[in-house]
Amino acid sequence: MVKIEHPISVMIVDDHPLFRAGLQRALEFETDLLIAGISGDGEEALIMAKSLKPRVILLDINLPRMNGLQVARQLHLQDNPPAVVILTAHHDDEQVIYAFSMGASAYCTKDVHPEHLVNTIRGVAQGYFVNGDNQRLTKQQVSEWLQHKINANKGVIDEQGQLAPLSSREMEILRYVTKGYLNKEIALKLSISQQTVKNHITSILKKLNVKDRTQAAVTALQRGWVRLNELSQQEA
Repeated sequence: MVKIEHPISVMIVDDHPLFRAGLQRALEFETDLLIAGISGDGEEALIMAKSLKPRVILLDINLPRMNGLQVARQLHLQDNPPAVVILTAHHDDEQVIYAFSMGASAYCTKDVHPEHLVNTIRGVAQGYFVNGDNQRLTKQQVSEWLQHKINANKGVIDEQGQLAPLSSREMEILRYVTKGYLNKEIALKLSISQQTVKNHITSILKKLNVKDRTQAAVTALQRGWVRLNELSQQEA
C-alpha cells in the first residue's frame, strides 16, 4: 500500500451547509488532513475534483443534479482517481454493494463517529477499502467481502450472478419515472421511441428486482438517486 508522506487532501461534497461545516471542523483538528475544497452539487464536484485533484473525496449520495453514486462512477473512470468515501443517511446492504461497484473505497452513515471517519480517510488514502465494520481490506479482500454481500442480497444481481447497476440512460429514465412521467412523455424528453423507453423500463425493473414502476420509484427515492424536492420541479 502507498505510504502517506504529505497531508491528505480531502474534498467534502454534501448539499447540507451545517453538515459540511461539521465535517470541516472535525477534519481541521487533524494535522495530517488538508481540506482541498467543498461543494454541495454533484456536477460541480466533478469539475472541482478534476481541478483540485484531492486524494480523498467525502461524497454524499443525495446531491443536486447528479447523485453521489453517479459522481463516484465518473471519478472512478478518471486516470489516478481519488479515493471516494460515500456518506449517506440511509444504510442499505444493496446500496453498499452498488456504491463499491461504482468505485467507492468506503461507505459510512452520517452518524459515523469522527474518529472512525478520520481513520477511514487515512485507510483509503493508503489504498485500502474500508467496510462498515471499519476493517481495512485489500482489493482481493473487498472482492470476497462484496461477493458475500451479493450472495446475501440477490436482488441486486442478475441471473448470471453479476452486479447489475443501472446504466446512465436507465438512471435518466428512472428519474423521469419517479417524477411521474409516462412513457410517451419520457420518449419526447429524450428524443427516443416509446418502445425504447419501454425496453429500458423492463430492464430497470429486472435489475432492481421490483415488480412495477411504483416500486422502482420508491427504490430510487430510498437510495437517494432522486431527491424528494425534485418531484415538484418542472423539467426545462
